[in-house]
Amino acid sequence: MKPAHVLKAENLYAGYEKKNVLQDVTITIPSNKISVIIGGNGCGKSTLLKTMARLIKPTSGQVLLDGKPLHQFPTKQLARVLGYLPQSPVVPEGITVADLVGRGRFPHHSFLKGWTAKDDEAISEAMEIMNISDLADCYLDELSGGQRQRVWIAMALAQQTDILFLDEPTTYLDITYQVEILDMLTDLNRKRGTTIVLVLHDINLSARYADYIFAFQKGKLVAEGTPSEVISSQLIKDVFGLDCTVIQDPVSLSPSIVPIGRHHNQLVKSW
Repeated sequence: MKPAHVLKAENLYAGYEKKNVLQDVTITIPSNKISVIIGGNGCGKSTLLKTMARLIKPTSGQVLLDGKPLHQFPTKQLARVLGYLPQSPVVPEGITVADLVGRGRFPHHSFLKGWTAKDDEAISEAMEIMNISDLADCYLDELSGGQRQRVWIAMALAQQTDILFLDEPTTYLDITYQVEILDMLTDLNRKRGTTIVLVLHDINLSARYADYIFAFQKGKLVAEGTPSEVISSQLIKDVFGLDCTVIQDPVSLSPSIVPIGRHHNQLVKSW
């Protein structure tokens, strides 16, 4: 089981070019759980991940890891605890799957410590978890979108961090690959206790796979809790501007939204 690190933000303001996207956000990430951040486009989901991964410097407020400000950690030390996979990673030219996954071992190397058997084990294990061992010698640009995404996640897993941030890891993938990747991440969390934080667009998949949900609107945290505590027709209306009804997912028993389109709404009223 991974250590139960405490990662939190306090009164966080952050953004780009002197314009704050996040507005006074205070948030604590549940340790050893899967958390999902939801909200409309431009609400600050990705900005929050980048700020809590120390890729964006806060305008004010702070991010703390185990009570210590994030900026006080040496880069490699932080990278051994916290991993981050962006929305659209840049694919290096002419790189094989095994080589890319191996780049996840960078934080564990130093001038005095070169490549070890432990690195080989971590790479093999990460590829096995993501079911890409048979693709080790393939070039990344030869793979399908779903396969490529599994390789990127395997690279993050090879880093062997206790906390893993994934920004929209299922975007542009068909539903089969989405469920497959989320199942694999759930297995990782359940078996190792890795704290996983995801940004997802699909509300129903978010509710099915999350232990905890954070809902954002216009840079502010407007709701947090278990899926059953957060997902309601009113919240979906407030955050996404969507009329819906909420039912129980017959498989996971989590809340599931059913959108009510304008024409369907007229039919409902006519009944």
